[in-house]
Amino acid sequence: MNKPKFFQTNYSRKLEDLFFLRQDAILTEEYHRMEAMKETKEALARVSGITNDEILETFVQMNIRPEVLVSLALIPLIEVAWADGNVDEREKTAILDAAAKSFFAKDSIDFTLLRQWLEHRPSRELLDAWTHYIQGLCETLTAEQKKNLKHELIGHARQIAQAAGGFLGFGSKISDAEHRVLDRLESMFD
Repeated sequence: MNKPKFFQTNYSRKLEDLFFLRQDAILTEEYHRMEAMKETKEALARVSGITNDEILETFVQMNIRPEVLVSLALIPLIEVAWADGNVDEREKTAILDAAAKSFFAKDSIDFTLLRQWLEHRPSRELLDAWTHYIQGLCETLTAEQKKNLKHELIGHARQIAQAAGGFLGFGSKISDAEHRVLDRLESMFD
């Protein structure tokens, strides 16, 4: 028995409407997901100083939150700052000025944390935790992503070492102690 043409047309239209309603919902959901990813990437970039979009996208996909990334970005800076065992006022000022110009806003939590860690050296366990985290993270990254992450994080630490002026503040030389710390930090990515 054939259905009347009217029924087929209404049924087809309803089916079509439902299909497009579902497609609209999928597209809307995808749009919201992309917006959330964009906001998270921007937050990750803000707190870490990392600008490589591929690395930021990987962090979003791995659900690495900005508060975790703050420590990933700050630990190398702190280790270099404390390379010779102390951080004098001139070094603190140079490091904080370089960080404010290049990486962190002065009113940000990461800048406050950096300032605090320049006053009081964090415990050795913090570097150990960072090392294990970086090594685990590198196991999940491609060779190119690993290289880019190392470039970003160690590059910031190297800029801080140069800003601090190296031995006795002459030029922008990086001291031997700072070189050793930078080399050790770089080896964590291998």
